[in-house]
Amino acid sequence: MTTHVKTAHLSVAVDLQNEASSTKIFGFWVYLMTDLTIFAALFACFLVLHGNSFDGPKLKELYHLGPVLYETLCLLTSTLTCALGLLAAYRAQKGASILFFILTFCLGAAFLFLEISEFISFIGQGAGPERSAALSSFFTLVGTHGFHITCGLIWMVIMMFRIGLYPLTHHALSRIFCMALFWHFLDFVWIFIFTVVYGIGYLL
Repeated sequence: MTTHVKTAHLSVAVDLQNEASSTKIFGFWVYLMTDLTIFAALFACFLVLHGNSFDGPKLKELYHLGPVLYETLCLLTSTLTCALGLLAAYRAQKGASILFFILTFCLGAAFLFLEISEFISFIGQGAGPERSAALSSFFTLVGTHGFHITCGLIWMVIMMFRIGLYPLTHHALSRIFCMALFWHFLDFVWIFIFTVVYGIGYLL
């Protein structure tokens, strides 16, 4: 009788934990939709202001598509390694999961380094965010994405330590899932940045 009671209590506890994890994941989806709204507003501002260079350099005169292509390659590859890291975590393969997340971190850090290098290059040419409305909108949009990448990298480091030190419970996996979802979201946003900011912006 006591065994049955303990089993029932354990089953209820697991169900409650699973329900709490599902609620957190749903809440995180809501957060991503809010974040997407912010990026949509920044995209709209860029499309309106990208031609307002005042008497300063135009954006397409400052762009160097080579480094931007490297950035895109780094981020797209990191999406694959992040997905593999999540899959390994669900299979309880801690070593493989940490390895894939380390690769993801390195690719994300390389992306961030290239992005910061581009900002420094612009500023070195006298094309800082205060120079014109076009540059202000560029720095705000791309910089906001870069800030999110930085947050994602910090979150990834925390998750790697958690994978290494604690059991991969359902609750832990839901946190790793949210982190991976956030990283994929940033890749999705970057595709639009590459297309709108650098693609259309370069042609116009």
